Amino acid sequence: MILTTDIGIDLGTSSVLIYVKGKGVVLKEPTVLALDRDKNTIKAIGEEARQMLGKTPENIVAIRPIKQGVISDYAGTERMLKYFIQKALGKKSYVKPRVTISVPTAATEVERKAVDGAVRQAGAREVIIVDEPIAAALGTGIEIMRPCGNMVVDIGGGTTDIAVVSLGGAVQYESIKVAGADFDEAIIRYMRKKHNLLIGERTAEEIKVKIGTVYDKPEPLKMDVRGRNLVTGLPKTITITSEETMEAMKETAAQVIEAIHSVLEKTPPELAADIADRGIILTGGGALLDGLEQLIEEKTGMNTVTAEDPMTCVVIGTGRYLEVTEEKKGKIAEGK
Repeated sequence: MILTTDIGIDLGTSSVLIYVKGKGVVLKEPTVLALDRDKNTIKAIGEEARQMLGKTPENIVAIRPIKQGVISDYAGTERMLKYFIQKALGKKSYVKPRVTISVPTAATEVERKAVDGAVRQAGAREVIIVDEPIAAALGTGIEIMRPCGNMVVDIGGGTTDIAVVSLGGAVQYESIKVAGADFDEAIIRYMRKKHNLLIGERTAEEIKVKIGTVYDKPEPLKMDVRGRNLVTGLPKTITITSEETMEAMKETAAQVIEAIHSVLEKTPPELAADIADRGIILTGGGALLDGLEQLIEEKTGMNTVTAEDPMTCVVIGTGRYLEVTEEKKGKIAEGK
């Protein structure tokens, strides 16, 4: 039996996905750790730890070791990656994998080295770092090595990466620290300001997923929300509408649109013509936000489509990246 050792990792602010060559996406877990402060030990990792967010006693703290696409807790990230890699490959696997991992386009050399070091410490024999929009483009089925302009907008949990991809690289790009978590934060702020209601990040995310929108809906949706009344200090339930979520998230959505405009303005005319023909592709969990596709299309005048499975595009792209680059090198060697 041949052991597969090539894996792709999408190390996101909200979740970690792992792709194993020959098997596809084998793991998707929240990027959360639960730590016991008294014993300095890890209590839980992934989904189990996410369930503890906002519900832990004083000695246990649930944290996100990745903030805005980069490592904020090195030791925690290393231990988390080790656990996830073992889980993806099977605990009996003694083979050190070759890992391709994605980072935001604007990640500095220091941040890239931190990712490289954490993955090696977690058990990788070789680490290849790829920019998120390149991986996302590859994951959607775009032939990234062709001399043709494609615009990819990857909206993750902590960063939005926008890039015009051609000949295997990002010709023009921008990475902003505004993404899924900021939409949640905007809902929390709105609830506090408009309704004097304090809610947690899990509730905000639930509102965003169930009734959240950034574009007018023909029929507004409603949802009951529970939180703590800031005036009385007591638990309270109120009903909010999708129209209110649009009001709450409009400024955050405007920042994403502004960044897309900025990249389009700096794109060389030949590639801009390609994008006008092909349109804009949305990937990442944030692409699932209702109305975002229509809003971008309205504000840019460009045909905008969401990838078939936006959440797995980056991890599939990281998994296929080595295959595509090695194939390219082979063709060059053969003189094709």
